[in-house]
Amino acid sequence: MYKLIDGKKLAHKMRAAIKEDIEGYKAASGKEIGLAVVLVGEDPASQVYVRNKIKACEEVGIKSYAYYLDENTAQARVEELIKSLSVDGKINGILVQLPLPSHLDSKKILELIPFSKDVDGFSAENMGRLCMNEPCLVACTPNGVMKMFESEGIELSGKNAVVIGRSNIVGKPMAMLLTNANATVTLCHSRTRDLKAKCLEADIVVAAIGKAKFITADMIKQGAVVIDVGMDRDENGKLCGDVDFESVKEKCSYITPVPGGVGPMTITMLMYNTYLSATRS
Repeated sequence: MYKLIDGKKLAHKMRAAIKEDIEGYKAASGKEIGLAVVLVGEDPASQVYVRNKIKACEEVGIKSYAYYLDENTAQARVEELIKSLSVDGKINGILVQLPLPSHLDSKKILELIPFSKDVDGFSAENMGRLCMNEPCLVACTPNGVMKMFESEGIELSGKNAVVIGRSNIVGKPMAMLLTNANATVTLCHSRTRDLKAKCLEADIVVAAIGKAKFITADMIKQGAVVIDVGMDRDENGKLCGDVDFESVKEKCSYITPVPGGVGPMTITMLMYNTYLSATRS
């Protein structure tokens, strides 16, 4: 019988703890904690994400500063804003909502965020520190997955883990976090040969490829832990993950649902990173 890892419930519990920590920090330092969120253009999905992040800030006691820029804003203007936020003492974290409009150089803009305010954990310095298992701000989604393992007491040391997807946002940092936890990690992607065979050897499978119901029951060994990072739509337009939940769940020891699994943990870890950034400054 599988156990569902309830990300919504864990996120709620963690946010309460983060709120308490933030109240303690503010009482001791007399300072607010500030998160700047930059949105360029009017992408509907991005607007929803930004609203959710601002709402989460209110919930835990972080002061949010939202900057809404026109779709056609020039590269120089966005860079100028990031540079000013970088030296602003009120701002502990800077988040640029992706994707940016196509005329903007995202890489150049993100590189302007100091690693100490890089609460997304995407910078080369934070990624390098993670690789070396040194203190850093860790990418929010994979860090949220680690908290889910921890909450359920799932042992990672010595386990075979397969991460499917090699993005800088999820796949690569996830593989590094699992390696740092002494798991033996295989990072799979679109060029991987015989993905099914690799998955069948895995005690832990983390799916982050953006393909609806791609992971099926015949790819999962009995008793595996399955973490679904995907957020897709099925043939009926219904929200689903990268894992075919109904068929896979019967073979798992633990599995995350979509929605209500990894998703709520991502914004929670953003709040945690913003708090960490304040305490380290």
